[in-house]
Amino acid sequence: MGDPMLPRLTRVLAQRHEVGQTWTLELESDAQARTFVPGQFNMLYAFGVGEVAISMSGDPADADRLVHTIRAVGATSTALTRLQAGDHIGMRGPFGTGWPMQPALDRDVIVVAGGLGLAPLRPALYRILAERERYGKVILLYGARNPDDILFRQELETWRSRLDLTIEVTVDHATSAWHGHVGVVTSLIRRADFDPSRAIAFVCGPETMMRFTAKALKEAGLDDTTIYFAMERNMKCAVGFCGHCQFGPHFICKDGPVLRYDRLRDLLWLKEI
Repeated sequence: MGDPMLPRLTRVLAQRHEVGQTWTLELESDAQARTFVPGQFNMLYAFGVGEVAISMSGDPADADRLVHTIRAVGATSTALTRLQAGDHIGMRGPFGTGWPMQPALDRDVIVVAGGLGLAPLRPALYRILAERERYGKVILLYGARNPDDILFRQELETWRSRLDLTIEVTVDHATSAWHGHVGVVTSLIRRADFDPSRAIAFVCGPETMMRFTAKALKEAGLDDTTIYFAMERNMKCAVGFCGHCQFGPHFICKDGPVLRYDRLRDLLWLKEI
């Protein structure tokens, strides 16, 4: 492995608009990056603008391309979403911990996503569906602000047509054209059919959503040690040097971004952190 602080040059293979201010970039992979595991992230560098941490959102089995789904919320992320096929960017990584794919074997897997939080969970879903016989029930519960904000809609519709997983989608606000569920994503947990004694949960979304999702999962019978979060904090160096992403005793870039709920429980309910 080369210097983790030194960006490698990579090329944009494709760019597509998803919803609202969210785009997906497909990047040329290399020997180092193609070893990523679901849940990890790369540091992407827009020349002359800055660098930002972006989780992988593509299929880990596709060795030729790295997929990152990005919301344009600042100067760097906006610059990245404006790149076109053939443009070059800097990349460092992959970094961080992944989803607990091995501990999830033979268990019911409950995937709970809020908004853009579906993107870091998508590689885990690809892996599970590619090895479907190794898992119990698979349930995806996804919440978006409104129907127009539903991410990866076509893929969700394709997955929903399968007979070996359950997908439930809810929105916070809807018009009369929406015929699905309306309400927060935690309300879907009560409706889900799984065995809490053999279940494991992967959760990613806004921190408020994750706090109440953990509460709902515990009320459904899951233990603190079977709930995993992907934390999205202000990661700058990706190797635990700068301290920007410190969350209590944890450095999210190095100890996370995927962390077990029992390690985060007390900190997540402190508004000051």
